[in-house]
Amino acid sequence: MIIDAHTHVWPDRIAEIALSSSVDKLDNLAARGNGTVGGLVDDMSASGVDMSCCLGIANEARHVDSVNRFVAGLTSDTRFGFGTIHVELSVEENIASLKRHGIRGVKIHPLYQGFALDDPRLWAILEAFGEDFAVITHVGAGGSAEANRLSSPAMIRDIARQFPKLRLMACHFGGYKILDDAEEMLAGADVVLETSWPPSLKTLRPERVRNLIRKHGAERIVFGSDWPMTSPAEEIAAIQALGLNDTETKLVLGGTLARVLGIKSSWS
Repeated sequence: MIIDAHTHVWPDRIAEIALSSSVDKLDNLAARGNGTVGGLVDDMSASGVDMSCCLGIANEARHVDSVNRFVAGLTSDTRFGFGTIHVELSVEENIASLKRHGIRGVKIHPLYQGFALDDPRLWAILEAFGEDFAVITHVGAGGSAEANRLSSPAMIRDIARQFPKLRLMACHFGGYKILDDAEEMLAGADVVLETSWPPSLKTLRPERVRNLIRKHGAERIVFGSDWPMTSPAEEIAAIQALGLNDTETKLVLGGTLARVLGIKSSWS
């Protein structure tokens, strides 16, 4: 059972605008999909993905509940909705929105939301999460120099130490475009690392990725495509070409994430 930990979709009426706005903030990246639910379904069918985690992001606090409502409506046998929080809402308001919509996972994106991973207001929310919510967060570069300072491997390391019960996943191996720092600070740490690396995992040396996965442990690695910025089929092929053994490949492509999310799978 292949599970993609990292996809983005928007309502059809705003998908083109939202995707264009996202692309404008990213250097040298072009979208490979259209950002709609239908587009994701088509790419899942073409690539053999059985389930996609659809990650909602509210750039402003006032949009949190509407994003969570949309994400909740996406959830099905083939889609797992990750909702959103914002530090400008109280802990109680954030938790209430998630519970009201039956959401069990949260995406944090400092580059777009404008708060840092070491913000005390965020830590208060994470403390309230306990083991109840899975959390996946962007880590590393991808925006302006100022925005890039809002997330780092060191911040992820500190969160993992402070909240050992938190089901924490760090995108882009824990440090997009700063893989040396991520390897130094997070390899072997008690945090799940996600594999997406736009425009493609193939831009990294296979032996480096393979060695990182084995150092960290395939049981703490999850596959993510970052659709619509990449092709899930190409990213799956890149994982399969790393030279991992069958057990390791199955853990990365879905077994680890099934365990983290509490989904039944023979690969977990």
